[in-house]
Amino acid sequence: MSDPHPRLAALVQRAQQGAKATRIALAYPCDATAMDAAARIADARLAQPVLVGPREAIARAAEAAGVDASGFEIVDTGSAAPDAARRAVALAREGAVGALMKGSLHTDELMSAIVDRHAGLRGDTRISHVFLFDLPRYPKLLGLADCVVNIAPTLATKRDILGNAIALLQKIGIAQPKVGIVAAVESVNPAIPATVDAQALVEMARQGTWPGACVEGPFGFDNAISAEAARIKKIESQVSGDADLLLMPDLNAGNMLYKSFVYIGGGECAGLVLGTRVPVVLTSRADSLVSRIASVALAVLAAA
Repeated sequence: MSDPHPRLAALVQRAQQGAKATRIALAYPCDATAMDAAARIADARLAQPVLVGPREAIARAAEAAGVDASGFEIVDTGSAAPDAARRAVALAREGAVGALMKGSLHTDELMSAIVDRHAGLRGDTRISHVFLFDLPRYPKLLGLADCVVNIAPTLATKRDILGNAIALLQKIGIAQPKVGIVAAVESVNPAIPATVDAQALVEMARQGTWPGACVEGPFGFDNAISAEAARIKKIESQVSGDADLLLMPDLNAGNMLYKSFVYIGGGECAGLVLGTRVPVVLTSRADSLVSRIASVALAVLAAA
């Protein structure tokens, strides 16, 4: 039986072949799901999990998951989840780990430690997020940004979101990524700010802001994803039907499309927080095992 998500499987295989024991800190892995993920990451030889949290709670979670915790490095912290988040971030700042992964703590608890201006992991650009989707009816991996972090991004923030995502795609071997900037319509309309932003971003690309990338827009979603839809609307494009990345107008649109891809479209994805000193895997409790493993593989490739 063929793998239903062969592109993500290939991504995992690449990470396994190129992995040099990347150490990944799991922040507060204190439930069975987090400990099962740690065990599977280790079994797949993707990375070396470092468990950061209260030792007794980790032991209980390991027992619940049927996992032997004795083979893992454990960095013992206070019992509160924010303590584990701060310690995991400190390990990344010190260079002791090459990536972070969310355990069983709340997203805002981990992100608070990451974005702390004095002890966090801020880089030179705005922190953002990208998903890479393996969709049954699309011929290659498709990136979506930003569906998780930035709620109502300004033009300056979109520039960073785009730059972070393009850099990741180029890091994993897509030297000339094709980018579609998505809005409600494909024409510039001052009443729809996303279309005006798209026009500005395309001009930035023409001026060489992202060498190698082909950036076009605004697109309606249909003519970004379908060359036939673009042809019918008489849109001449190098991106339509062949996009590597779609830049979404805001969190509402991005988050709904991402969940539609998963729950209706049969897609699976790998996701990372970018713009930080190390890549961050920001898993959801509803994420599948395929998504968790693929996200770690993407983090390993990004950290290489």
